[in-house]
Amino acid sequence: MRIHPADGLLFLTMKLLKSMDHRETDLKYFKPENAKNILVVSSTAIGDTLLSTPAMRAVRERYPAAHITAHFNVRNMELFENNPHIDGIIPYQGGYKKFVKTVREFRRQKFDLVLIFHGNEPQATPMAYLSGARFILKFPKSREFSFLLSNNSEQMPDASLHVIEKRLKLAELVGCSSSAKEMVLPEREEGKSFIAQFLKECGMKAENLLIGFQAGASTVGRIWPSDRFIELGRRLVAASSQVRVIITGSPQEYALCREIADGIGERAMVTAGRIPLKYLPSLVKRFRAVITGDTGILHMAVAVGTTVIALFVPSTPKDTGPLYDLHKHVVIHKEMPCNPCNSNKCESPFCMELITVDEVFAAVRKFLP
Repeated sequence: MRIHPADGLLFLTMKLLKSMDHRETDLKYFKPENAKNILVVSSTAIGDTLLSTPAMRAVRERYPAAHITAHFNVRNMELFENNPHIDGIIPYQGGYKKFVKTVREFRRQKFDLVLIFHGNEPQATPMAYLSGARFILKFPKSREFSFLLSNNSEQMPDASLHVIEKRLKLAELVGCSSSAKEMVLPEREEGKSFIAQFLKECGMKAENLLIGFQAGASTVGRIWPSDRFIELGRRLVAASSQVRVIITGSPQEYALCREIADGIGERAMVTAGRIPLKYLPSLVKRFRAVITGDTGILHMAVAVGTTVIALFVPSTPKDTGPLYDLHKHVVIHKEMPCNPCNSNKCESPFCMELITVDEVFAAVRKFLP
């Protein structure tokens, strides 16, 4: 892993600043009535941000009069602009890009409390501290900047909990409820009309059964092989004359999506790069089912109530799989063949090949007439 030259300087600077900070920042000194301006951080990928939305709702319900600002990734924040539980967004630009400008905006907001549900380090915790907020909470994997936090290691959640539950546990530390676990992704009215028109122009009819394929993923180790998507698509269109396969993905995944669509035939269509991200929930909501690995589309589908056939090998469904509406979803999980797994750096991933077309087809077939 490449180390940025600023990392060491940032660590030493934080150590120095903290040594001169005489405020009482331990969580035992926190008073809910003083939390007027709150920052909630979930600045990574789409799926991770969706998994943070139940905790954000819990914060809003506990602090209805507070001004709640979100720190979201600039690449996907449009998807969350209509979240009813936040009052504004400060974008995370990635790494050290616009680091100083972002800190200045944080300081202008005068936050009393920062809850880091999921953020990239080494920037997330130092930026929260530099905001001037007295109380900063996070459940970190790395303890490098733990000296900046108001919560301590004794308050870490049970490792067996789902990611949604862990983030709700963090919110619990400042008095929030953890009872509602549903993700929050409101559909836009203009999204409904955009998708309706888009599908009409693509020749889709009301009686068509739309099956979504999410072909790409954040790491190659989470991608089901394209030849298996092709074989699955061929079986599905053969099973029903009304089936249409919609292959979703980012603009960068277009070539992969196109390969799969061409392999299936004329009843498959690629939407990668053709639909604004903020309208994608309206498309996913139209699907009868989505076949996907552990990706943002998986969590988006669960959030809007669409059935998912979730394919898990290097990641674990107990951490990030569907947590509610379990009757709607099917999880196909195989044990990792390599232990420890190094999916982020694996050059020749083969683990997703353990999932066969037969078992995925059987799972989807249950949701077709």
